[in-house]
Amino acid sequence: MHHGFWNNIEKPILALAPMADVTDAAFREIIARYGKPDVLWTEFVSADGLMSEGRERLMLDLKYSEEERPIVAQIFGSNPDNFYRTALLLNELGFDGIDINMGCPDRSVEKQHAGAALIEDLDLAAEIIREAKRGAGNLPVSVKTRIGYRKNEIETLTPRLLEAGPAALTFHLRTRKEMSKVPAHWELAGGIVKIRDKAKSETLILGNGDVESLEEARSRAEETGMDGIMVGRGIFGNPWLFNPSINRDDLPLEERFRVMLEHVRLFEKFFRKPGEETKNFDVMKKHFKAYVSGFDGAKELRMRLMDAANGDEIRKILKEEFPKMSTSG
Repeated sequence: MHHGFWNNIEKPILALAPMADVTDAAFREIIARYGKPDVLWTEFVSADGLMSEGRERLMLDLKYSEEERPIVAQIFGSNPDNFYRTALLLNELGFDGIDINMGCPDRSVEKQHAGAALIEDLDLAAEIIREAKRGAGNLPVSVKTRIGYRKNEIETLTPRLLEAGPAALTFHLRTRKEMSKVPAHWELAGGIVKIRDKAKSETLILGNGDVESLEEARSRAEETGMDGIMVGRGIFGNPWLFNPSINRDDLPLEERFRVMLEHVRLFEKFFRKPGEETKNFDVMKKHFKAYVSGFDGAKELRMRLMDAANGDEIRKILKEEFPKMSTSG
């Protein structure tokens, strides 16, 4: 079992969850600068797509900068051979690790027997992990999954996944059926750790679900015995989330907006080059909504930003609202 970079991180490991159309290269670079977690994940990318004619378009989701290391590429699919070949590619691209998505509830992903659908086919899941490991060389292969499909299945699911020997296993502590409609079942986390210990497995166990802050992540790790915690939604509008010395709400608004503009600039640099616009500017709008909250006049400013069509319009609006703020650079 190759643990790679996982062995060099002090516990508890604090990781940023991969989120489609959120944790892209632009946002991850901002996070790496202002509040870097112990591990970063790419958005999930289709192994089938990477092994098809459509590869070029998907390579965009595998962009990363050196500042982000250790950076893990997350892939999904259900064809073991494509996992093997994709792992070879990810090794060439210089990633620090490879993660297999076994938790995404998206219908179009599940139709391909991928994501959370793999929870219902553990033979296939084990084969996929084996093939990814075979192609990964010295790169550690990890898995992110849920606690079950329709019900809690940790008693059967965990041992089967541990047998396949992933370097790390992250559990989103809800079933596929529950989506995000109920609170995450943190009461089950200690049981997963016990199963791992009983199996004498060296796989690291991480938990994910509803964790909004660094303090909460640390206390969850302590009370459950998990090796690490993955934080997701709390990162919206708060690239300082993993920075223990900065509380976003204590920052002057100008600083918050300066970083938001930096985020816009990187988004345009990566995804809006003239002639090859690859991501819709609307992707940024959920970020504006989160950056611009919690102060008087936030709602009005937010509404103006939501109507903007590009970075120049965003800069102009902020210049009007905050004349002293520097919007250049």
